[in-house]
Amino acid sequence: MRKVEVPGRTTRAVPVALVAVAVLSALTIPADARRGRHARHAAHHRHVSGGGYNPPFAAMVVDAKTGKTLHAVNEDALRHPASITKVMTLYMLFEQMERGKFALDSDLSISAHAAAQAPSKLGLRPGQTISVEDAIKAIVTKSANDVACAIGENIAGSEERFAQMMTAKARALGMSRTHYANASGLPDPDQLTTARDLTILARAIQDRFPHYYRYFQTRSFAFRGRVIGNHNRLLGNVEGVDGIKTGYTRDSGFNLMTAAKSDGHQIVAIVLGGKSGGSRDAIMAQLVRANLPKAYAGARIAPPVTEVAERARPAVVADGISRTRTQVASAEDDDVETTNSTGEPLDISPARTTTPGNGLRAASPALPKSAQAYAEQPSQPAFPSLGKIAARISSNERDEPPKALSGPKVTPTAWVIQLGAMDDEDKARSMLSQARAKVGGSLSKAAPYTVKVEHGGATLYRARFSGFSEQESAQDACTALKRSGYSCFATRS
Repeated sequence: MRKVEVPGRTTRAVPVALVAVAVLSALTIPADARRGRHARHAAHHRHVSGGGYNPPFAAMVVDAKTGKTLHAVNEDALRHPASITKVMTLYMLFEQMERGKFALDSDLSISAHAAAQAPSKLGLRPGQTISVEDAIKAIVTKSANDVACAIGENIAGSEERFAQMMTAKARALGMSRTHYANASGLPDPDQLTTARDLTILARAIQDRFPHYYRYFQTRSFAFRGRVIGNHNRLLGNVEGVDGIKTGYTRDSGFNLMTAAKSDGHQIVAIVLGGKSGGSRDAIMAQLVRANLPKAYAGARIAPPVTEVAERARPAVVADGISRTRTQVASAEDDDVETTNSTGEPLDISPARTTTPGNGLRAASPALPKSAQAYAEQPSQPAFPSLGKIAARISSNERDEPPKALSGPKVTPTAWVIQLGAMDDEDKARSMLSQARAKVGGSLSKAAPYTVKVEHGGATLYRARFSGFSEQESAQDACTALKRSGYSCFATRS
């Protein structure tokens, strides 16, 4: 039994397992039925805690052998990854090691910039060094921000350049809505991802680097007279869990990326925006126990997650503009501060998990200028602050009539599917052709076409499929595209 302090309420014992069940049950209630509850609860919560700490929730579970989605909540909504960022940082390091640029006993130098990073960190001083192997273990266990920054600087020369490389790698892997601004996950409004994108990364790092992935199972390691334990408390406590990474900032809430396997079943799972470390862990444990037995136990069907140089990606890439980091420290589970960015007390009750669109004041990251091409991705109606940005590029944009890839002009049907927007029409056409050839089935009779858009002095070409009279058929086709690694959304023409 765990006692939970809630401002303005009597302290009482709440079983964590029951909390997880209650949270998951709430997430499965139809949206229409939840709206009334959320509206009533929002007023009460604002009265109790003044708005307080309410990071938006998202979760996803994917069968690693088939790529099938087993559970999803707000999986395509933009979120801050916090220290889950470091999984990509290690992916980049493992790649350099595979190429022979670094070995486990290579030394990484610590700059003044790296040493100045906010906690959680090892506390290394400028001019000191750390071996690559110790750096990996420090990331996995302590989630050391100084070490993550040092990895980026030693690979790319600067953390800014490394963040650009991370973003490009995300695109190559098919993480179409992820943008990195630093190597650690420390607060930055431009550091964005989705639960879906993180499931791709969780699968990719295991597929690409199985011999290095074992480091995510590290329970503790000794470093210069200290024994440092792993923040991931599911290791050794939930059957099948073999990694991989926790994360927390005030704006992100408590995050967790998990991989689990048992008796031939294998899944990856993401929880973002947990209300506390305990409630996040309870939710994840329940997700693993509920979904791992349902995963396919036969031979792998889905191909390994690989990098594709010309995967459907946004036309605008990182602009490399220097950014000022929010002056809010990142803390892992054993370093949690007890105030939010406004100095108000936190409501860390695990009994509720906030979902966007419920009237509560939640962290609402604005779409960064360096990622404006994301505006061509689907809006998130449940997250109004992002939805308004992502729904349309601008009221001043000018569309030209659609062009078919070949043959007569296409007249869009009631519903169409958009894959993305490219800066070159040939790229948009190629994306459509490849998608149609790869998916077939629901796209076999669809008509591919492009729409030229003028916006802010730039020309973009929207890649779309027509041929859907009903919303359901368009969404089914979009689901098939997502299973094949494409980002898309169904929309009225």
